[in-house]
Amino acid sequence: MSTLQLKQITKSFGETDVIRGVDLEVNDREFVVFVGPSGCGKSTLMRMIAGLESATSGDIVIDGQRMNDVGPADRGLAMVFQSYALYPHMTVEDNMGFSMRLARVPKAQRRQKVLEAARILQLEPLLDRKPKALSGGQRQRVAIGRAIVRNPSIFLFDEPLSNLDAALRVQMRIELARLHEALDATMIYVTHDQIEAMTMADKIVVLHDGEVEQVGSPMELYHHPRNRFVAGFIGSPKMNFLEVGLERMHAEGVGIRLPGGGTCSVPADGSELAADSALELGIRPEHLLLDDQGPLEGEIQVLERLGGQTSLYVQMGESMVTIMADGDVAHRVHETVRFGFEPGRAHLFDARGLALPSLQQHPLAGLTRRDNRVASDADSQ
Repeated sequence: MSTLQLKQITKSFGETDVIRGVDLEVNDREFVVFVGPSGCGKSTLMRMIAGLESATSGDIVIDGQRMNDVGPADRGLAMVFQSYALYPHMTVEDNMGFSMRLARVPKAQRRQKVLEAARILQLEPLLDRKPKALSGGQRQRVAIGRAIVRNPSIFLFDEPLSNLDAALRVQMRIELARLHEALDATMIYVTHDQIEAMTMADKIVVLHDGEVEQVGSPMELYHHPRNRFVAGFIGSPKMNFLEVGLERMHAEGVGIRLPGGGTCSVPADGSELAADSALELGIRPEHLLLDDQGPLEGEIQVLERLGGQTSLYVQMGESMVTIMADGDVAHRVHETVRFGFEPGRAHLFDARGLALPSLQQHPLAGLTRRDNRVASDADSQ
């Protein structure tokens, strides 16, 4: 068992509160990602778990044992940093086995563990090389291998892909997902990149200003964001937001007035709304549909043709909305277009920025990466 509990964790630097009462449970063998904008406290939270920072208050519990007063070396964790932190004068094998050498692990046992980690990470042909002879992705794999040989209860990754170029980041995302499956270990990963979070996590923890905004599976956060911040942060390109008027509430949802005078009904619970409530409509770019009869209209300001898809940036009064369309769309800049959406794909947010509860549960909302693997394995049998 490799579990983690954070109980009302706070961290202050002088009068500045960086972490504000975080509660979290990480289950055995989960891949959990902390995600949020720069300065939200995700790396500070990771460092407190590792023991590199002390908590101002609250409890850090690993495998049922309170760890607040236990040093980093005795917590049974292994951390992979943004910088590779490899010793330039040592070979790959020596770098990976250095911590065991300091612990006076016998040489034969050290080599066995290094060879096993090298096999998992496909580093066997590189064991005699020094870091200067490795690519960025290979250096990061060596840093991960150095963590693997310690056989930790929990792996901690602090933005390990930030120094890699875009192509290498994609490749390393795939390798980390495979590594998690191969080791079947508990992993906690920090990133500001929501694409990394969506593609690798079993569970995402969205942080903002030192507080947890929402915890859930990637598809749960995508289809059922708790508030406007999560809705705007998860998804790429980010969600569009439009001010709309409240027409009426009924059993099937909330009737709204759209910019331009059109109306529609969104399947959301409006029972808590007052008659004069301010509302925002949230709709993702991939859910806006070009339609000559659509209720919304605007002028194309920018076109980004990406081959298989085209991004249209459309000005609607004071608002700019993004539409993801087919790559072969024939529209041009400064052309006026009409478009619409399926009401079941839309989200409504009240004046506090909280999402109105949806009356439709998306069938994939609770699906995790582990569920995908289990379903695939079952289909292959």
